[in-house]
Amino acid sequence: MFRNRALGYTPAMRWLLALCAATMFGLVLFLGSGSAEERRIVTAGPRTCPAVALTYDLCPVRGKPGFDAELIDLLKSHRIPATFFMSGKWITRHDADVKQLLAVPYFEVGTHGNVHAHLPLHDAASQAKEISGPVTLLKSGYGRQAKLFRPPYGEFNDATVDVVKSLGLEFILWTIKSGDPDPTLSAESILARIQRQLKPGSIIVMHANGKGRHTREVTQELITTVLPAEGLKAVTVSDLLSCNPPIE
Repeated sequence: MFRNRALGYTPAMRWLLALCAATMFGLVLFLGSGSAEERRIVTAGPRTCPAVALTYDLCPVRGKPGFDAELIDLLKSHRIPATFFMSGKWITRHDADVKQLLAVPYFEVGTHGNVHAHLPLHDAASQAKEISGPVTLLKSGYGRQAKLFRPPYGEFNDATVDVVKSLGLEFILWTIKSGDPDPTLSAESILARIQRQLKPGSIIVMHANGKGRHTREVTQELITTVLPAEGLKAVTVSDLLSCNPPIE
């Protein structure tokens, strides 16, 4: 079954995908108090955890290098934990940036497919190649074992879930889609969208590949104003799942 957490299709295709997703909703499961073996697809952390995960996708980009250095500097200047989901194609073009992110002890790195393919359009063997590609790159090139995976476009089917499990990865989606790549959205509207949906345990998805509009502005408001007002801390995905917020 084809499941999707993103837009970008014709109205008819979006309607069909929404119908399929609604039909299969019961199969998407998060057990906040369960073990990693029990969690099949993670969309949030425990609602009892006073923290949220700020996550940033690093999808491939055409043309100029895709790395939001100002955003990264902002996170580092405030020592804000964050999780970055890197595609294999992005890794191969951004060696220095990969090393910079891996050097920050409160950053976490996951993977995001090799070439950002539409996984449900491929068989299990092709999906395994697409999913394992950046895992291998990080291990062989940087000595880092990736543990988290986020499917490109938020698309997946049963084969995707099985492949991810067979590779020993955690399948991570999101609670709140910021919409930061949308050129029609202002910083205020992105922030308002996040605030409306924000709860303890939320996983927020944004982009650090230079295609996120207003991402740095929104992140700054979140970490300096919104999260403190809600009594929430920013943590990595792994710390959110184990409910391990930072101590003052």
